[in-house]
Amino acid sequence: MRNLLLLFSLLTFISLFVACGEGDENQTASDDTNATEELKSEKWDEIQEKGEIVAGTSGTLIGASTYDENDNLTGYDVEVMREIAERLDLEVSFEIMGIDSMLPAVESGRIDVAVNDIEATDNRKKQFTFSEPYKYSYSTMVVREEDNSGIESLEDLEGKRAGGGATTIYSQIAEHFGAEVVTYGNAPNEAYLRDVNNGQTDVIVNDYYLSKFGVGGFPEFDIHLHPNLKFHPTEQAVVMDLDAETLQQKINETLAEMREDGTLTELAIEFYQEDASQKPEGEIEEIEGLDL
Repeated sequence: MRNLLLLFSLLTFISLFVACGEGDENQTASDDTNATEELKSEKWDEIQEKGEIVAGTSGTLIGASTYDENDNLTGYDVEVMREIAERLDLEVSFEIMGIDSMLPAVESGRIDVAVNDIEATDNRKKQFTFSEPYKYSYSTMVVREEDNSGIESLEDLEGKRAGGGATTIYSQIAEHFGAEVVTYGNAPNEAYLRDVNNGQTDVIVNDYYLSKFGVGGFPEFDIHLHPNLKFHPTEQAVVMDLDAETLQQKINETLAEMREDGTLTELAIEFYQEDASQKPEGEIEEIEGLDL
């Protein structure tokens, strides 16, 4: 009888111990879930509380982020962000910075979002949260008109001097094919384009729409868009901190409304004379072996 009582007591103790352990594990899991959810909504709560969203942009991209004749910041990316903020009942302020500083500024919390024709790549998605695309495009080249800067294929980039930002996708493409990248910081379009014209550099690998308006803005330069090269289809989106899931949801809902009611199309045509909010037609070459 004594042995039976001891066995019963031992089994009861073990059951209570296991139950307590499971309770602790369940409580820990619950706490972790709550903490994660709070983190996801923290950025949105912070923005709502101050009533303002801070967006980083360069102010140097013709068509996307630039200054008009009255020195007012405007462009497709800028006006898309203004419309998003208005529909979310927020003020928006823009911090002007170079593209190489923009993503670190999002990561550090200095700015809430970045809007500067930034491509959503697989590697960037590991570090940042992206909205749904508000622009679709592809890459091309600005070259000298007289001889296409000696470039008739992507492989001809080898040994050429390509003007670009240090951390851009376009510079990575140029380097992938053997070009030497010449960096400028947050310089205006004119600096890049003038150097191709005068032979200081040979080429600018960049977005089709930005390149089209850059070339159009300086008819006195001996440059044009390469007539035959269309490659690397792209999607541009709003960039946020990796944990800003609630902010991402709010922005995506707003972009969906803007797409549905035609606002994205209207803004794209206003600044690009083409509907950059829709995927481009025609064959666009994919580049193999890029780790973007």
